[in-house]
Parts: sequence; structure tokens; C-alpha cells
Amino acid sequence: MKKYLVTILSVIISVSAMAQKYDLCIYGGTSAGVVAAYSAAQLDMKVALVCPEERLGGLTTGGLGQTDIGNKQVVMGIAKQFYRALGEHYGRLESWTFEPSAALTIIEKYAEHKNITLYKGNYLDKVEKSDNHIVGASFTGKSGSLKIEADYFIDATYEGDLMAAAKVSYFVGREDNSVYGEKWSGEYFHKRNHQFPDGVDPYVEKGNPASGLLPHIQDMDCNGIGKGDKLVQAYNFRLCLTDNPKNLVPITKPDNYDPSQYELLIRLMEAQPEKTKLANYFIWSRMPNRKTDVNNRGGFSTDMIGCNWNYPEASYEERAKIVKAHEDYTKGLLYFVGHDERVPESIRKEMLRWGYPKDEYLDNNHFSPQLYIREARRMVGEYVCTQHDCDHKVTVDDGIAYAAYNMDSHNCKRVVVEKNGVKMVKNEGNVEEHTAGPYPISYRAITPKRNECDNLLVPVCLSASHIAFGSIRMEPVFMVLGQAAAIATKLAKGKAVQDVNSQEINRLFERDPYLDGSTPDIIVDDNSEYVKLGSDWIRKTGNRGYGRTYLVRLGGTDESSITYTLPKGLKGEWEIYSYQRLKGKINKRVKIEAKVGKQLVTKDIDLRSIKLVGQTSGEWISLGRFNFKPNTKGEVKITMPKSKFHSYADGLLFIKRK
Repeated sequence: MKKYLVTILSVIISVSAMAQKYDLCIYGGTSAGVVAAYSAAQLDMKVALVCPEERLGGLTTGGLGQTDIGNKQVVMGIAKQFYRALGEHYGRLESWTFEPSAALTIIEKYAEHKNITLYKGNYLDKVEKSDNHIVGASFTGKSGSLKIEADYFIDATYEGDLMAAAKVSYFVGREDNSVYGEKWSGEYFHKRNHQFPDGVDPYVEKGNPASGLLPHIQDMDCNGIGKGDKLVQAYNFRLCLTDNPKNLVPITKPDNYDPSQYELLIRLMEAQPEKTKLANYFIWSRMPNRKTDVNNRGGFSTDMIGCNWNYPEASYEERAKIVKAHEDYTKGLLYFVGHDERVPESIRKEMLRWGYPKDEYLDNNHFSPQLYIREARRMVGEYVCTQHDCDHKVTVDDGIAYAAYNMDSHNCKRVVVEKNGVKMVKNEGNVEEHTAGPYPISYRAITPKRNECDNLLVPVCLSASHIAFGSIRMEPVFMVLGQAAAIATKLAKGKAVQDVNSQEINRLFERDPYLDGSTPDIIVDDNSEYVKLGSDWIRKTGNRGYGRTYLVRLGGTDESSITYTLPKGLKGEWEIYSYQRLKGKINKRVKIEAKVGKQLVTKDIDLRSIKLVGQTSGEWISLGRFNFKPNTKGEVKITMPKSKFHSYADGLLFIKRK
């Protein structure tokens, strides 16, 4: 009997060690990884999606429900389909705010594709290469060893582990500004944002350096403004909490609770006694169904500054310890703010209204398992995106996606500085600088140098400087880059990924954005040939509208109109939407007439009645569904009344319904 058991066991071991062969192997269950896997599967590729995580979706399902967009125009393809699916869930066209569980349901459906084999809980051991070509990769998981052979590989992790194991060049930290001729990559002290006011004492015993520094202050010198280093911007958890008593798990004292860890917060509160609200210390964004996405705010908050520097290059075991330290810190912070009597009573009372949601993260005690890895390794590939891309001083001709968010870095360290002879604590590294509007991301930025690897694409830890990565590193952009990477592996057909024509990627995005054969949306933007301007309208560039440009009328004593003629060749039923800016001091009313053949719809819209949701300038307003026959003619006329406020006009959206 023992002989038979030994034989069976040896067979199981040998089978588990046998290489599984695929067209494409993707490492990383982030939103980019799942979208890449689904995209390739839709293109009839046999895909292995290997995930160290048990929960798919990364930050998109891990609490980041307040989607950082910058501009909706940058979101296309499967990523747009994802936000449309969330919109359907919440009764909207698109939803840029959402609950983790809602996002997870959609992400998991993508991963259930028949052409995807999903391997959860598997960690990369090594990559096998022949010259500059990856032959296979080995993983270890709870089920034993796993070896994957594939024609192409995509590293979709936040850390760039497969890229690093493949000996592809990368960088960790902040480049000196002189490296790429930038202004914002190196050391920088922001005067106001996420900063301590002057005078906050850094020592355990106030005024006594011999007593040592308070926790979470780094004992280190500064290199000088603009100087580079190996430091990484702070990580945190994006917190999903609820104030619904029926769905609330109380925030209790966590393991390893140490109130001294938050002494610096008390010093901050003492220095700004006028700030007596919870929102003064946290970005408290409301999500659907009485939930939140809580983020870092101010000098001391959910960012655990300086405690993640080793994470990018750490072993999986060491990373787990860093994640656990962040979890202990965060849970302890929430408990401290609600219970420590030194915290202003008004803030404590607010905090005690909140708890962990019973219906979220059921397998992790209602707390997100996903730490926000804002930045780790960054590839140094065929092209490096820099601040010059963000500022439109350089424009690439092989763009495959757009970025539009601010150049954004959280603080990298917390140190003691001297001002007017007084020692005080300051945060260093926060940057929040506007881009010049949406800008293209080069295909070469997701390809390694040809001599280093010819069958790997890196859509997350892509080739960018620290400050450019701070603009690119948004979940919707990662999804679009994931889809582009998957399309590239299909187009490569045995060639090096560096030889793929980026225009072919773009043509497929335009022709079949969802990769399911459905009719693409049609956008008639403000600078289209179909637009006829009335008097007093001017065109501007920036993020205040839907696209890269928008139309604005700077007040006026008379009403004025813009007319859109309808695109040619539409057949069947289409729903028409008008993009209306809702942010700022705007004209409050707009009249829209949509005429399609004999159909006429007139809407007099009070923009004050429309709720702006999420990080966006406006909303798509449905004008109704219209039947188009061959050669149907018509127009959409938008009329603004006289007003002392600005009037905005932008694009029309046509969605095929039948």
C-alpha cells in the first residue's frame, strides 16, 4: 500500500512541476492585470493570470472608490466599460464612485472568461530567459509549485517583480531633477499641503533633543531641493467605513495598539485648535450606500510616512510585515481618534459614528487587504515619460493611452528642520502640480529595452520618472495600458514587442474598444467639424471639460447658442448625451433642443438639480433615444441665457442602443 501511495505522490509532484503552456502569462491580479487578461482572452489567446493576491482588482476593489480621473477622456476601452457597468449598478451612465464589493463583482466576471486560467495565491520564484527572451516563470503557492511557459509575458504588479526577475532595468526612488531636466522629481518641501504648521516640536520631551524624536519622524538630513534619493512616497490604506448602524462593525482597540504612535497628531491638533472636524485630518469621501473612501490629509493622517522605503525590493515575507505594520498603524489611528481624550471632543464624536462595513471584505475581518502601493519599482525602458510629457513640452507620436491627473506625489519623509533658530517637524516630498491637460503615453514606455527583453510588457511599473509616474499612476489609466499591452501581444505574432506598430493598437481601440464586436460610441467634441459657434464663445485647453478642449462664454447680456450637426451614417437607435459642466461659478440653466428627423426633444435644464459625483467637472445628460434611418438629418442646439456667470459647452456622446 505504501508503495502505491509513494508512486501516486511522485506522479502528483511531477505533474505539478510540469510546465503549463499559454499564449500569454500575466503576473498580478491588479485591475490592469485582469483587464489585460480579459482583453487577450477576447482576442482568442490562451491566458494564464497568476496572482500573488487572493482578491482580484488591486486598489480598484481595495477601497479606492473615489476614482482619480483628471479627465474622463483618458478612460477608454474595457476601462470605460468597467465604469459603465458600475454606472448600471448605481442607475447612472457611468459611476466614478463605488463600493469595493460592487467593483469586485465586475472584476471577477472579467476573470471568469473561458480562455483565462486563474492561479491565485502564487508568488514568483524565478524567471527563465534565453538571451533577451523569457522562456518561462516559476511560482510557489498554497497548491505547490507552478511553472508557466508562454510566448509573451505582462508584469501587471504594483511592484514590478517579474520585470525585476527578468533583469530589466528599473529605478526606485526619486531622480535628481538634473537627470531629465525636471523641476519636481527631487526633494521638495510643500509650504501648505499635507504639511505641519510652523513650530510643532519633534521631541519626546518638548524642547529637549536628548529625549529623542517622536515616533514617525526620521532622523536624517535633507539633501537639498531637487536632489534625488532612493525614498518612496508614503503608502496607506484607502478606508471603506460606514455610518449605517445596521451595517456597522465597531472600531475596537486593535492588536499592538500603542497610543504613543500618535503623539505627533496631538501636537498637530494643539497647533491648530481651530480645526475641530474629522475632515480636517482625513479626506472623507462619501461612497454609495453610506460608505466612504478615506484618504490622507494634512500633516499627520493615514499615510505612514517613511515606513515603506524597503518595500519595493523586499522579500514577500518582509513585505507582509510592512503591510501588517501599516494595518496596525491605521486601525490604531482610527481607534485613537475616537477614544483618546486629548483629541477634541467634536472630532471624537464624529469618529465614533463610523465603523467597518459588515458587507465588505468578508474574508479579511471587514478591512481591506490591499495596501496602496503608490509607487515601487519603475522600469527604465525604450522611452522614459517625464515632466516634459506632462507639460506638453514633448509630445510622442506612438501614444496608446492618455494620462491627465496632476503630477502627484505624497510625502516621502518626515524630518526635523530649523527655522529662525527653532527646531520643528516638517513633511517632505508632497507635490501637487497641474499638467497642461491630457497627454499621450508612449507605447515604448511599457516596453523594456530591446536588448534586455523582447517578449515582456509592463503597463503598471512603466518607464517614467518619479514625477511623471505620479500623474500616470491612476487605476483607469493602468486598465487602459493593460488592454493596450494585451493587444500588443496579439499583434506581435512571434515578433519582439518592440516591433509592434502602436497605430495598430489604436485602430483596434477605435474599431472595437470593448473587444466584443459592439458598435463604438461616437463623440462629437467641441472642436469637431460638426460644431457651429454662436457669438462670444472661445475655446480653451485644460481639464475643465470632457475633452482636452472646451468652449466657454465669459458671461453675456444676450443669450447665445452652439449648434451640433449630427454625424453622418448613423443607423438604428442611439441615445444622445450632452456633457454639462457643473463645477464652479457657472450659468445655472441651459436649454437643449435635439432634432433627429421628425423627432424633436426640448429640455430646459436647471444644472443646480444635478448632483456632481466624484472627481469630475460635469455629467453626461441624456437627451433621449432617437431612431436613425439612412440619411437622417438633424441637429442639437444648446442655448445659454444671458448671465454674469460663465457658460460652458462641450461634447455630445452617441451610444448605440439597438
